[in-house]
Amino acid sequence: MATGKPTLACIDIVMVSCNSGAVLEDAVARALDSAECASLSLVDNDSTDGFPERVQQRWSADRRFRFDPVGRNSGFGAACNRGAAVGSAPNLLLLNPDCLIERGSLAALIAVLRADVGIGVLGADVHDAYGKDEPAARRRDPTPMRLLADAWRPLCPSCQGVKLPRTSDRVQTVDACSGALLLMPRPAWVRVGGFDSDFFLHGEDLDLCRRVRQSGYRVAVANGVPVVHRQGSSSQARPVFVALHKHIGLGRFLLRHQVSGRWRQTLVVLGLAAAFLLRGLPKALLAQRRKSQGG
Repeated sequence: MATGKPTLACIDIVMVSCNSGAVLEDAVARALDSAECASLSLVDNDSTDGFPERVQQRWSADRRFRFDPVGRNSGFGAACNRGAAVGSAPNLLLLNPDCLIERGSLAALIAVLRADVGIGVLGADVHDAYGKDEPAARRRDPTPMRLLADAWRPLCPSCQGVKLPRTSDRVQTVDACSGALLLMPRPAWVRVGGFDSDFFLHGEDLDLCRRVRQSGYRVAVANGVPVVHRQGSSSQARPVFVALHKHIGLGRFLLRHQVSGRWRQTLVVLGLAAAFLLRGLPKALLAQRRKSQGG
């Protein structure tokens, strides 16, 4: 039987799993413990670690819970769209399976949305298990120059990069927030048509926030609502695959929204290819080696 208070249940939660590990069970438990949860759709992109089935067995009696095994890796955005199509609550929460909310977090986020109807995407104060802010929590739209400024920070410490500093505002307007937690009024989600499934993995959150802003809404972060993101549960399983798609997703965003002209676009593609080969791939291979050695 469903738990929680029906009068408060105003959020459909969507999680996408893909070999997300044991943290998935904790994330689902915390989400279902929230009175604001009207439903939780767990869409599984062909996991082989057994945890989605374990979660399904544990919450099979909860009518709010729905398990949807895709049978293949359809991509993060496409899986989110699939889960979001099921519910009918006035708000939609896209929540990573390694993102742990606290009791009261959803109530605080909903209060922000209700107080400001101009917000189309609301993020939280996302940090890691050690309390360090996630760089993606508050972002400017990436541009080639901002990415270069971040990569060569010692050479230009005053150059504007992608990361936005946290302000003292209770609600901070940003270009984009962390895709680990995205709370949206359902009308905003419907207006932009959800995620663009051309983004297979990474970059889809940047694209969504950009299109939400173009549609007339704002993107903001609730600085007073902390959320722990145990980042990397899925990427640890296939670090090279994830690193490759990070660069592909970023490239797709830049070519679609920031860079025009064939020669400029060619430079961006070559630059991202070099970044992957010289930085992304070596780091991923090192992570893969450590994993195989049990380190």
